Amino acid sequence: MNLPNKLTIFRIILILPFTVLLLGKGGGWGWYQAMFGGIMEWVDYIALAFFIIASLTDLIDGWIARKYDLVTNFGKFMDPLADKLLVSAAMIALVELGRIPAWIVIVIISREFIISGFRLVAADNDVVIAASYWGKFKTVFQMVMICLMIANIPQLQVVTDIVMWVAVVLTVVSLADYLIKNKGVMKEQK
Repeated sequence: MNLPNKLTIFRIILILPFTVLLLGKGGGWGWYQAMFGGIMEWVDYIALAFFIIASLTDLIDGWIARKYDLVTNFGKFMDPLADKLLVSAAMIALVELGRIPAWIVIVIISREFIISGFRLVAADNDVVIAASYWGKFKTVFQMVMICLMIANIPQLQVVTDIVMWVAVVLTVVSLADYLIKNKGVMKEQK
């Protein structure tokens, strides 16, 4: 178990306290009120800190794995799964809090399932599908969107809405880009 893999596991572990912090405020949990009662106005920011730390572990573990040639099969499988779990947990919690429409989360999560399935088929055919710039832009806007929605600053609502719409458009564009560039992957092999 090398350092990048440990960071990936750490990212997965951070999902639980992050979601508890984010959802507990409005959850009517008595223990939560007792534990965080004095700092309730800061709970969203603490949850945001957990989300940012978890997100940064993704950048760090990938950089370390590539720089020091520590890429493993475990990392290839778990790193993208950890990312999807973190982003999905955050967006589902934000739906519960009424900060993002459910249909947008369905579009974003659906795209992730489609691309994951597409990559599995490609891997079965010994084809590697590299991340595109559209996918990277999509990821950046989704992460910024989630951070803005967690922070829930009324003065930034217009910015948050704009970032959300850009993230949705980039989600659809990046999906189309993957499918168009790699349409041969889905053809039956002879």
